[in-house]
Amino acid sequence: MAAGQDTAATSRLGALARRSAGEREATLERCELCAAPIAPEHRHLLDLDSRELLCACRACTVLFDRDAAGGRHYRLVPERRLRVGDLALDDLAWEQLRLPVELAFFFRSTSAERVQAFYPGPMGATESLLTLQAWQQLEAANPLLRTLADDVEALLVNRARGAREYYVVPIDDCFALVGVIRTHWRGLTGGREVWEEIGRFFDGLDRRARPASANG
Repeated sequence: MAAGQDTAATSRLGALARRSAGEREATLERCELCAAPIAPEHRHLLDLDSRELLCACRACTVLFDRDAAGGRHYRLVPERRLRVGDLALDDLAWEQLRLPVELAFFFRSTSAERVQAFYPGPMGATESLLTLQAWQQLEAANPLLRTLADDVEALLVNRARGAREYYVVPIDDCFALVGVIRTHWRGLTGGREVWEEIGRFFDGLDRRARPASANG
């Protein structure tokens, strides 16, 4: 190959490489604070006003990884996942929580100034009436629950179809479960597909969580 041809080929390859890199970057998700490209696995910030999750790049994650960094607007969602095998929550205590279904999550809301309970369904997450006394009794029996980070950590309970699974999870895991149910729900009872997806969700969560005691 002549020198001129070699130079032209190298130039074309360089242009192709730059174009490919640009195309790859264009397909990446973007940080919703600074617009930098982010990888598929990334952290989230919770907008305390809208209760929406924002995708965050590493730089913004580091910036907001301090209690006061987000002020009263943003809070970094933690990564702690705990499998609580000894949670003290029998059938009577569950009935006192007044939930119409056996799949729910609980978190302490700073804006509401109380613990809120939600259950996922085909229309999204629905708030359920939770009495302060019922939650206080649950906390007293399970001191670990007092360590939940306000707004961004939740107790996730799965008692559906005979399960007895209890986890402390980042709030974005709860959002993800809501999305799974909304996407796959069919008919009045959900159908086989949604329950298979719920099972896969909890199998994946179980692999990521580490064991912990409800006694703290």
